[in-house]
Amino acid sequence: MIKFILRRLGISFLILLGGSLLMFVLTINSGDPLADLRESNDPNRDNLIAQRIDTMRLEDPWYERYGSWLAGVGRCVVGSCDLGVNRAGIDVSSLLASAASSTLRLVLLSTVLAIIIGVAMGILTAIRQYSGFDYIATLLAFMFFSLPVFWAAVLLKEYGAIRFNDWIADPDMSVVTILLIAAVLGLIVQGMLGGDARRRLVTGGGTFAFVFAAMLYFDAVNWYRQPALGIVVVVLAALGAALLLVSLTTGLGNRRVLYASLTTVAATTVAALVLDGPLSEGSWAVVFGLLAVAIVIAVVSGWFWGGFSRRVAIWTSVGTATIMTGLVVADQVLTAWGGYLGVVRNGRPISTIGSETPNFNGTFWQEFLDKGTQLILPTILLTLISVASYTRYTRASMLEVLEQDYVRTARSKGLSERTVITKHAFRNALIPITTIVAFDFAGLIGGAVLTETVFGWKGMGELFRTGLTTVDPAPVMAFYLVTGTAAVVMNMLADIAYAFLDPRIRR
Repeated sequence: MIKFILRRLGISFLILLGGSLLMFVLTINSGDPLADLRESNDPNRDNLIAQRIDTMRLEDPWYERYGSWLAGVGRCVVGSCDLGVNRAGIDVSSLLASAASSTLRLVLLSTVLAIIIGVAMGILTAIRQYSGFDYIATLLAFMFFSLPVFWAAVLLKEYGAIRFNDWIADPDMSVVTILLIAAVLGLIVQGMLGGDARRRLVTGGGTFAFVFAAMLYFDAVNWYRQPALGIVVVVLAALGAALLLVSLTTGLGNRRVLYASLTTVAATTVAALVLDGPLSEGSWAVVFGLLAVAIVIAVVSGWFWGGFSRRVAIWTSVGTATIMTGLVVADQVLTAWGGYLGVVRNGRPISTIGSETPNFNGTFWQEFLDKGTQLILPTILLTLISVASYTRYTRASMLEVLEQDYVRTARSKGLSERTVITKHAFRNALIPITTIVAFDFAGLIGGAVLTETVFGWKGMGELFRTGLTTVDPAPVMAFYLVTGTAAVVMNMLADIAYAFLDPRIRR
């Protein structure tokens, strides 16, 4: 395995080297970096031209400029990267750090959401093959995959920002609107869960009644401007998550795993109540501190209750602890929403341009909301585009695996359908999906150029577009360095994941 990884690293290095040379040559020959100054009427034009020629080293041979950039990248090994300066004389390393943090914040969230939603939808459509839910999910997947990014971005700006901001100023929903939303959600849930007519009626009707009652309550108490969950709702939701995780892993019949998860919920609730004051003030140290405490509680609980199922108990408890920490954070964020509406730009929280409000000064949670609300629209756009491919690949992979002999053998042995799906089919279906994840993450960093341009994000896309427009190779090469390295690293992780998912690959 080590020899395999080293060989792959060597090949990847050669590919990156060749690609960087091609990118550099194409960039410097894509136009005239002095075009704007040649057309200028500035009396100091000749001095400005001479200064830019000196800054960009335009009189040096291209191979010397490329060799200088390559030597600067080589210093990254010792922690002193030198990516040069752009044509304005600004250090590209500092520009790259700011741009990469903005883009990675967007791409990481989009990728995680796309994987979770897409894989779940793919599994459900494979299990419900040729059902109404399968046809609708397939239609939506093809539609999202075919969406032109710029057109979808304009629609999101119109309905997700402009009209939402108009509505949130005085939120009100008619009974007809609430009925329609509840009916749609009821149809979706009964289609996902399936079953006979009676089960569909119960699940669909129950969802309809719950959503209708909840939305009537939200509208009556002006919840949309003053939202909150409260510790009771957080605990109930965490209990539901614990039961779901246990049912998906071992089944509710395994009392040891169930008790470990329930103990995790109870102990994490106590920890959240103890840290309520610091959490209200807000800081990353407190948030990650609560997460660390919850994970420690989960590991101890899983170890104590686990018995012969100790490993599963620990992982299930850790999942429960992570979800509950997220719910506690969500409660704090929702509680801060009302105050945020009072201090953000004329009470209009969703912006169509930028990744954050310039010079915004608020509490920790209000600043969290400010960055989070600007993340919503581009994240939705990238997620919709990616979730389509995950859904289709997962569905195809699951259908292929479900026809294998070992799956039929597992069913003939009397194993429950949950065990067959989660332990036998799903793990083997993940192998081709792992490849898609690796390519999708690297592709999203490069593919976010258009999305960032439409939404005015100062990220990697802006860095690349500006460098290419001004025929400035330093920003373009910095963009290539990040995206190329991301592609290599993600593919290496995919190879390692193969060995974990399928022990035969290790040999």
